[in-house]
Amino acid sequence: MTQASDMFSDGQAYERMMGRWSRIAGADFLRWLNVPAGISWVDVGCGNGAFTEEIVARADPSSVSGIDPSEAQVAFARQRPALSSVSFRVGDAQALPFQGNSFETGVMALVISFIPDPAKGVAELTRVVKPGGTAAAYMWDLPNLRVPLSPLYRALVKLGHTAPQPPSPHASSQDSLLKLWNDAGLQSVELTTLRVPLAFDDLDDFWASNVVPVGPLGKVLTTLSAAEVEALKTELRASLPVQADGRIVYEALANAVKGVKAG
Repeated sequence: MTQASDMFSDGQAYERMMGRWSRIAGADFLRWLNVPAGISWVDVGCGNGAFTEEIVARADPSSVSGIDPSEAQVAFARQRPALSSVSFRVGDAQALPFQGNSFETGVMALVISFIPDPAKGVAELTRVVKPGGTAAAYMWDLPNLRVPLSPLYRALVKLGHTAPQPPSPHASSQDSLLKLWNDAGLQSVELTTLRVPLAFDDLDDFWASNVVPVGPLGKVLTTLSAAEVEALKTELRASLPVQADGRIVYEALANAVKGVKAG
């Protein structure tokens, strides 16, 4: 997953842009998973540890292993005081460095669309989960552009730029997730939609939070000229959903899936 490691190399910037929203989605996701306390977890594509921190805080795990292709993100995750007990490794979701049947719960949070071969990633996740264990994931609804960065995507397209996408945007649809989990042989497969409210103080807060050199959109934004940046700001001023108090408020959606490995 070299491409993902290149796109997400700044843990601090990712925390400002996406960490707070991923924690809201992650908390809802964990409540929906509803797995027992005191079991082992693997967090595949753990990034800077934002979701891993939710696992530790909310799921009362016996142990957690986190893996991500970005050395910088893993380094950031290791610095989180709450994650001192977590074992972090740099590695590829398509070739997990774990023995089969190693964990009672395996999760991919905001990851599956960044895996070049999602089916291979799900097969690997299933492989390392113990029989009777849960394999699950959630990802922003990219096909319908119900993502935290949707205002920026739409503004760029309106100005004639190409809206960048991760390697496998289609994998985040409910139909695709259902097929991936069924094809991996997982049983009792269920789907849900997570609704995440987003709020920014004003345009300056929105801009500072989202216009960072992280992810596919961030890489495109770094190539814009000064004139193009000003045009983008003008378009955002006109199109962002601004409340009477000046705050910018809208909603993102994430699709989630879970299944049980056959015993």
